[in-house]
Amino acid sequence: MSQYIFLDESGDLGFNPKKDNSKFFIVTILFVPDKKSIEKLVKKTHSELRKKVKRLSGGVLHAVKEKPATRKRLLGRLGLLKCKVMVIYLNKAKVYSALQDEKHVLYNYVVNILLDRIMTKGHLDKTKPITLVAAKRETNRFLNSNFKSYLESQIKTNHRITIDVEIKSPSEEKALQAVDFASWAIFRKFELRDEVYYLLIKKIICEESGLFNAKP
Repeated sequence: MSQYIFLDESGDLGFNPKKDNSKFFIVTILFVPDKKSIEKLVKKTHSELRKKVKRLSGGVLHAVKEKPATRKRLLGRLGLLKCKVMVIYLNKAKVYSALQDEKHVLYNYVVNILLDRIMTKGHLDKTKPITLVAAKRETNRFLNSNFKSYLESQIKTNHRITIDVEIKSPSEEKALQAVDFASWAIFRKFELRDEVYYLLIKKIICEESGLFNAKP
């Protein structure tokens, strides 16, 4: 049975001071030995929506769109599961200017560092298959293909592990909806100094680390 890693991000990679860009950008990974527990959690939370809301949702929960009660239900349940969350955050003001113009390179680099830390710290059983499911953020096939091949080759070269990288939408993979909520909650801690939702999952967060001397 494959071990699953689910990946999503919050904030944006815009660096234009004239635009309303976020101050922070975070990449969040949720890893779990059995994804069924995550899928059941998402289905249960969705089933509790009012009929009209449920119909309009298209079967997908989005943290930014849901009511506080729905967010708290899902995050509270997630915080009780046997899973772990790891985060890398960027204070964008500290990102090297050369990388600011190479957003796809920067994103791939950040995700690779996060995966490298998971492997190095022994959070996963390297003798069992590992599948990374990333939330689809690009419509460009070339960029998606580049992301997939880059990560698979880096993990194989640095850790001698074969990892299968898949890119899916939250409607295709329900567990991505859970990591969306986790990422949203953690992002609010950094961006808005709001820990209300963050505290619901704090005990399953095994690491929060910054890049480029980032400080919250």
